[in-house]
Amino acid sequence: MAFSDELNVVNKAFSGLGIDEKSLISILGKWDTNQLKSFRLRTPHFFGEDDRSFEKLVQNQINLLKFDFLRFKTAMVLWTMHPWERDARLINDALLDGPKSNNVIIEIACTRSSDELLGARRAYHSLFERSIEEDVASHVTTDERKLFVALVSAYRYEGPKVNEEVAKSEAKILYSAVKNADKKNPLLDDDVVTILSTRSKSHIKSLFKYYVDLSGSSIDVDLDINVSLKDTIQCLCTPPTYFCKVMETAMAKEVDENTREGLTRVIVTRADIDMKLIKEEYRNKYTITLSEKIEDVANGNYKDFLLTLIAREENK
Repeated sequence: MAFSDELNVVNKAFSGLGIDEKSLISILGKWDTNQLKSFRLRTPHFFGEDDRSFEKLVQNQINLLKFDFLRFKTAMVLWTMHPWERDARLINDALLDGPKSNNVIIEIACTRSSDELLGARRAYHSLFERSIEEDVASHVTTDERKLFVALVSAYRYEGPKVNEEVAKSEAKILYSAVKNADKKNPLLDDDVVTILSTRSKSHIKSLFKYYVDLSGSSIDVDLDINVSLKDTIQCLCTPPTYFCKVMETAMAKEVDENTREGLTRVIVTRADIDMKLIKEEYRNKYTITLSEKIEDVANGNYKDFLLTLIAREENK
């Protein structure tokens, strides 16, 4: 392998999303002092010039690499957990992370079935000797609190029956709340919270068809600045769209570790649920297959494990 190719391998490994351990050991194990220095000088985004005349690895890269070696292990541990425990721990971690992980709370509350969410709540009791509801109420201090408590407390009807007249009426309520968002945050509107946390997903999907008739545009467009409300509606109505967004953001360069973990979380939790739909949506949205994207950005055992998981449905 030419030195330029070796530089690409090491550069990719240092960039995150998995490390090809065998290649990295082989290359770094044989590089001499000059080759190592050449790598440092050619990657100023990893190494900064110290005032004492040496190339210093930036602290952020040290942190990233520590996480990178753990990423494969994290994926394996999450995969082997009971889904109830996995969701309970993911919610607890999200609450400890603060507002930057609000989407994880929404994701679990809105994309799980009623029984799955109830199971996560039971597991949370057992693991942390508190309820999800009380921890959400305690940790979330922003306008999202009322909605989040209601969402994690939900036990929705899951049948197909929809009262179209009620859906039309509630579309007007939501449209009015969104239209007047500059005066009052829709997240603080009791009617909006009740609709989103108690109605069946079939009902809410029907409601948003009527919303488009009133607004002339989808609520996704109208809610561009209200991220939590937009995520809630996507998770309830079009989960594959939401999950694709999470993964694409996680695979972008220069994202924090918290965001990067979204790729592992989505693939591990959806591999046996709706991965086929997610892969179809991903290809339609980004004109590349999810497998190709993972091949491009990930490395080593982590990459192989993710590719194995997203292919499970094909092998059944």
